[in-house]
Amino acid sequence: MQRQPPRQAQPDLLSFSVVFMSFLPWPVSGLDPYGFRIMVRSQAVNGMTIAGLAKAGGVGVETVRYYQRRGLIAEPPRSGGTGLGGGIRRYGNEDVRRLRFIRSAQSAGFTLDEIAELLALDASHDRARARTLAAGRIAALDARIAELEQARAALTRLADSCAAGRKGPCPIIAAFETA
Repeated sequence: MQRQPPRQAQPDLLSFSVVFMSFLPWPVSGLDPYGFRIMVRSQAVNGMTIAGLAKAGGVGVETVRYYQRRGLIAEPPRSGGTGLGGGIRRYGNEDVRRLRFIRSAQSAGFTLDEIAELLALDASHDRARARTLAAGRIAALDARIAELEQARAALTRLADSCAAGRKGPCPIIAAFETA
């Protein structure tokens, strides 16, 4: 039997990006005559390990596991493998999106409990409750800003008082000792 050269790719197949090629011994059914197996990006969407998910989300693996224990991120079933180890859990783009959502909400000041509620609201499209949560977070941030402004004003007065005198105990240290 004579080997045929590979057929030219159709224009619609050119839209796929080749991300992985591995050489396999020929002949293997389903492969081109040269023994290459090609995996395109669309086939590798759900191939991310927990380390890859953590890296994509800008967190550590233990943080992802913590979020899983809190019920914020689903723990996918293990693929393949047998015995106690099972196999490897695979994560996809939706898991990355969810992890990034959690991190963004945390940086906006939401607690993990509030984030869990926001994630539940995302599924129900309850905008009114989401606005209520955001308004509560804004009020808490405003209160914290007011506290910080008071602390800044008090520390500025103490620093000015310290700079004004050269004798006696430092007003900054004295204020902290009596507090």
